[in-house]
Amino acid sequence: MPSEGKRGGPGLLRRLRDLPNDSPAKTILVALAVCLVCSAVVAGTAVLLRPLQLANQEQERQRHILEIVERLPGIAELFETAAVRQVEAQVVELATGATVRAIDPAKYDQRKAAKDPRTSVAIPPERDIAGLKRRARYATVFLVRKDDEIALIILPVHGAGYASTLYGYLALEGDANTVVALSFFEHAETPGLGAGVDDLAWRDQWQSKQVRDEAGRLRVAVAEGRVDPADPAALYQVDGLSGATRTGQGVTSLLRFWLGEDGFGPFLRKIHALRE
Repeated sequence: MPSEGKRGGPGLLRRLRDLPNDSPAKTILVALAVCLVCSAVVAGTAVLLRPLQLANQEQERQRHILEIVERLPGIAELFETAAVRQVEAQVVELATGATVRAIDPAKYDQRKAAKDPRTSVAIPPERDIAGLKRRARYATVFLVRKDDEIALIILPVHGAGYASTLYGYLALEGDANTVVALSFFEHAETPGLGAGVDDLAWRDQWQSKQVRDEAGRLRVAVAEGRVDPADPAALYQVDGLSGATRTGQGVTSLLRFWLGEDGFGPFLRKIHALRE
């Protein structure tokens, strides 16, 4: 007698096979089995591809960093001289602006840290103008030096737009107040509207804009329409994005958040003090 008979009957697969093809039970079981197999394949593929996806994201971030650096007037000539160091990454504590030597910037993941209550802080709703809810305690900044002086400061910035969260980099001159460039490397804003943040002509408008006025007030902004060059506010503003008012408002808010006291404000004050 077959061994399966000794256990009290045929196995599950044999019983399933012996069911009529038009049996509802057989149909449901076969569909369930196919779903389980497909789920396992999809999950396995996602796990296998995750390192490649992360590597591609890191390459995209690095491409935007290099793009910002290269757009600084005279930067190509600077990098050809021995007096210029390569891009230097530092992890800073946002609350104090102090450099944290104990954290390796090459291994620190600010986005992941922002999701962990142990490595992040909740942002009070009245101060959460960028729509973040939480921010990491630390952030990675990038500095370019010339003759031991900071020539360029690159800050990671992100915040809510209209249809997505925008992630990018803001580059400032060594005075910590003059914009060199603003570049977003990840977002899902509406094509033809909010996605205009990728337009080179719009991005070029940011160069030489001032972040704060002489009284120290944050003035940097995306205007609601076109900027009048004769308006004193033009020193701080770029043209609005046609048909994408909320995306423009989001860019203004995320810049003011990250340049303010809950963002890189304390760090930028330290940089500014070094020049005085």
